[in-house]
This record gives sequence, C-alpha cells and structure tokens, in this order.
Amino acid sequence: MKRLIILFVTAMVTTISFAQIDSSTYNTDTVKVGNFVIIKKNKGSSETQTSIWHDWDKTVDVKIERRPRKKSNISTNWWIMDLGFANFRDETNYTYAQAGPYFKSFGPQTYNPQDGKVNQNSYQLNTGKSSNVNIWLFMQKLNVYKHVVNLKYGLGYEMYNFRYDSRLSYRKDPIAYVYNDSISFSKNKLYIGYLTVPFMINFNTTPDHRNGFNFSLGMSAGYLIASLNKQISAERGKQKVNGDFSFEPWRLATIGEIGLGPIRLYGSYSINKLQKDITRVEQYPYTVGIRFSRW
Repeated sequence: MKRLIILFVTAMVTTISFAQIDSSTYNTDTVKVGNFVIIKKNKGSSETQTSIWHDWDKTVDVKIERRPRKKSNISTNWWIMDLGFANFRDETNYTYAQAGPYFKSFGPQTYNPQDGKVNQNSYQLNTGKSSNVNIWLFMQKLNVYKHVVNLKYGLGYEMYNFRYDSRLSYRKDPIAYVYNDSISFSKNKLYIGYLTVPFMINFNTTPDHRNGFNFSLGMSAGYLIASLNKQISAERGKQKVNGDFSFEPWRLATIGEIGLGPIRLYGSYSINKLQKDITRVEQYPYTVGIRFSRW
C-alpha cells in the first residue's frame, strides 16, 4: 500500500510540474497538455496557485485531418476493356492497284458484270457496324514527377471488325488476293487481331483526386495474330476463310486517351498501311471509343 501511495504522489507531482512548464508558453490562465488546452476562468488576482485546478473549464481542441494515403510510384490496372468504332483512311490509287496482282477478276460468267474489277466502292464500309474491341491484360502507371507526369504501358489484344456493304471477298490460294464475288452477303466481315504493347506519357492535372482530368499520348506496336473473312449468304450459308491476306505483320500507331471523371475515351491511328506494298492498297485504320478503366 505504501508503494502505491508513493507512486501516486510521484505521478501527481510530475504531472503538475509538467503542466506548469508547458503552460509557460501561454498566459497564466492557460495550460496545454499534449493536444488538450485547459482554460481557467477569471477569478481575479486573489486566486492562489494552490487552487489552480479549482473551477477550471477544460476545453479540448481536437482537429481531425484526413491525411492522403501515400501514393505508390507504380500502380497496376488489370483487365481493361475498350469498345469503339473502326474505320480507315483510304489513299489507294485504284487505277494503279487494278494493274497489280492483288485485285482479281474472274469474268462475267461468275460475277455481276456491273461490279467490274475491285474498286473503291468494293471497300465501302458499314460504319455503324464496323467495330473495335480491345482487351488489355494489364496497364501500369509509373510516377515520373509528383504523380502529375507518368508513364503508362501495358499488354493487350486489339480486335478490328470491318463490315463491308459490298461483295468484296478475301482468298489465299496459294497467293492472297481479293475479288468481287458473284453473290450478295447478309454479312461480310473482315476480322483482324493484334497482340499489342502500348506506351504513353500520362498527364494528371489532379493527382490527389481519382475523378479529375487527365490525358495520355503515345505509340503502340501490334503483331498480327489472326485475320479472317467471315461471310453469310443464302447460297453458301456461313463461311470463314482464314489467312494473312498480304497484311503487314506489324502495326504501328499513334494512340491517345482522355479522362474526365469516370468517363474515359481512347483513339488510335495507324502510321503504317494495313496491306503490304505488293497489294498496292494504301489503307490506314483508325479507331475511337470508350475505355472502361479505373484510371
């Protein structure tokens, strides 16, 4: 019991001494203990020091601040999806291309004579049904400067679906060629898929807010994985023809994205042609659409 009394008295003396020392930075009616400020009522100068705890108002000044979580210099976003439209800029000289080996004509006995040779109308797209779907396995963002300037890169699969409003057909027997078929199709689609690596510089104007304004610009490199011509007709039913159809194996493109709040848009434009030089066709695919991503 004596030990408890001694410890209690020692603690009280230490506390009073600490309060008196800490209060030296304030006036004689104020004592600060840690984050607590205790203000004494005005009782006049006759108040003795022994009544220091008598009739005091204890005011707690509590300020709660939400400190932002420390940002990681590398963040990863998994399974991103793009949905958009696909089209191409056509710079083909069709007079020159018709004299080459890529455009075929099989005579009026097998096709409608009014169709003639492959021409610009043969590549007429149904723009409302020509789509681009991309699945990105991951994208990473690397902090370069205060999370305002970042590098973005990733890996994914780009899929182009060009829907033709024509009889254009792709074949490879054994050399790739295109021709105007003798029948009409209810569906005539060219599918092309690339394994792609994007690389962009990202600018985030509001790094402390997820739903601020940001944009990215860069390049991508894609390697041709698959291409096929899918056709549906009353005469032949559903038909699929696979082959590279003299397409360039690599696709280089300028890419960009813009985000405002939860809405994110993307776009791409091919720097090199879709077809090889031997085809004499000069078409440059481009896309625009919505990106479903956390950042």
